[in-house]
Amino acid sequence: MGTPDSPNVCAVQKLIGTNKKYFTNCKQWYQRKICGKSTVISYECCPGYEKVPGEKGCPAALPLSNLYETLGVVGSTTTQLYTDRTEKLRPEMEGPGSFTIFAPSNEAWASLPAEVLDSLVSNVNIELLNALRYHMVNRRVLTDELKHGMALTSMYQNSDIQIHHYPNGIVTVNCARLLKADHHATNGVVHLIDKVISTVTNNIQQIIEIEDTFETLRAAVAASGLNTLLEGDGQYTLLAPTNEAFEKIPAETLNRILGDPEALRDLLNNHILKSAMCAEAIVAGLSLETLEGTTLEVGCSGDMLTINGKPIISNKDVLATNGVIHFIDELLIPDSAKTLFELAAESDVSTAIDLFRQAGLSSHLSGNERLTLLAPMNSVFKDGTPPINARTKNLLLNHMIKDQLASKYLYHGQTLDTLGGKKLRVFVYRNSLCIENSCIAAHDKRGRYGTLFTMDRMLTPPMGTVMDVLKGDNRFRSMYLTQQPADYRGRFMATALCLIPLTVMQTVGQRAEHTLGNAKELANILKYHIGDEILVSGGIGALVRLKSLQGDKLEVSSKNNVVNVNKEPVAEVDIMATNGVVHAISSVLQPPANRPQERGDELADSALEIFKQASAFSRATQSSVKLAPVYQRLLERMKH
Repeated sequence: MGTPDSPNVCAVQKLIGTNKKYFTNCKQWYQRKICGKSTVISYECCPGYEKVPGEKGCPAALPLSNLYETLGVVGSTTTQLYTDRTEKLRPEMEGPGSFTIFAPSNEAWASLPAEVLDSLVSNVNIELLNALRYHMVNRRVLTDELKHGMALTSMYQNSDIQIHHYPNGIVTVNCARLLKADHHATNGVVHLIDKVISTVTNNIQQIIEIEDTFETLRAAVAASGLNTLLEGDGQYTLLAPTNEAFEKIPAETLNRILGDPEALRDLLNNHILKSAMCAEAIVAGLSLETLEGTTLEVGCSGDMLTINGKPIISNKDVLATNGVIHFIDELLIPDSAKTLFELAAESDVSTAIDLFRQAGLSSHLSGNERLTLLAPMNSVFKDGTPPINARTKNLLLNHMIKDQLASKYLYHGQTLDTLGGKKLRVFVYRNSLCIENSCIAAHDKRGRYGTLFTMDRMLTPPMGTVMDVLKGDNRFRSMYLTQQPADYRGRFMATALCLIPLTVMQTVGQRAEHTLGNAKELANILKYHIGDEILVSGGIGALVRLKSLQGDKLEVSSKNNVVNVNKEPVAEVDIMATNGVVHAISSVLQPPANRPQERGDELADSALEIFKQASAFSRATQSSVKLAPVYQRLLERMKH
């Protein structure tokens, strides 16, 4: 036969196990699969050429003949046969003029229902003649003129023939696929198609009105006011839910949506694609946008069309004057028509939702209250869930924001009010977006009234300042009360307020005795443990260089859920405060040697005070280092 570079040779993909062929070019290989089924590539003579013994490819041009004879050349002998049965059509096809005929293949005629074929052949000079004339156009039209969405005027009562030319190269005529195109004749051109096409007289709305299986859809469309759109101009695809599809939805959900005009309109718009999509044009997965603005994955598996991977289309390619209808047996409810409970049912947050339900907070998740739910993902609770009590309920209330938010509008430093009465801060980092210590782990799900944020951990609202955190922690409390003079408490609080925002690396002092003789050196070390911005663990990527108050930078990294500072592991992360965050580490961080001090004595006092609180950690963990005498002597020296 030849190779792709032989003259006048066209590539054909044959679907294994069927008679289907797809003439293709370099842009349309379809990954050698059609609807998931493998194809084999062969090469045939392009239209109008034939082989010559001993020569490569198809070098010989066929002599042109009239339309009637060309029908036989392209493999539409049944169309020839039916043309012969009419009294008028064969003379036209053999006579002068310029015509285009979209000729059904022999297989297309054979696949017609028997009753349809009988009605045609029983009245050849009216029904059959009209059917054949509907396949004809009174001028020559080649494929490069067949544009997506255009209509050609047929030779039957000037009825329109709808043309769609898809990006994958497939051309359909009233949703029949063009098999072989551009076979020239002396009086026109022949295109072979895979179906017998019929006239289209009803718009989408009219088809909904007359189909018994659309009773519920008909009522929904009327209630939503979308009937004007569906009977107007345009080219749409309606994925039309049958009565059975509506019956599969819980009655409570269905009644809620049908009684809410905005949710109902969103629901129906989610079933309307922005352009006409015939089944034959789908040879692989496509992402198609609905009028609702959502994206549906439309694909195919063998002979079945799929929506979002499900074979729910029961009847396809019902053509209307303003588009095409596919019947579906499952409702496609968009997020915008769902409650928070319904959004959560499709997300990885079922454990958190159970907690909200057990805490008696279900009404917030199913009503018409505008809020945003911060729901920790299921993996957060792998070691168990907290007991349901007043404290847990209050914590859960602080996972509900008093507004319906979208993460794309959140900004660094923004504060959010919760139902529990707390103010939460937003932190924006290069690769994460966090609310306090908890970061958003998945795309938003925006429902009818509420938005769902899937979070990577339980949120810890701040309970006070850094000093309040240290005083309230038993690991630090006794040292704070027994070793700190009152005037230092006051001076530290003032200094802390000046340092907002803070990141405090709270440490156990292991080398305080060594630096006691040099208070400035000690203060320098302490300031090296304080960062100049708030950095929660979720904002730490592979490596973050955080500037300290001492001036040098701390190297903070995270790997396998372990945070390290200067390669030292952090024992506890994200102790949240209103003016910062505390991370506990188990060893003193040493700044680069001989770094000049850049802050005054008051900051030194502040750093000293933070370091002083850390000594309690030593006590709590039975450290062998005895720090109290060291701090007592140091404080005495600093007072002078």
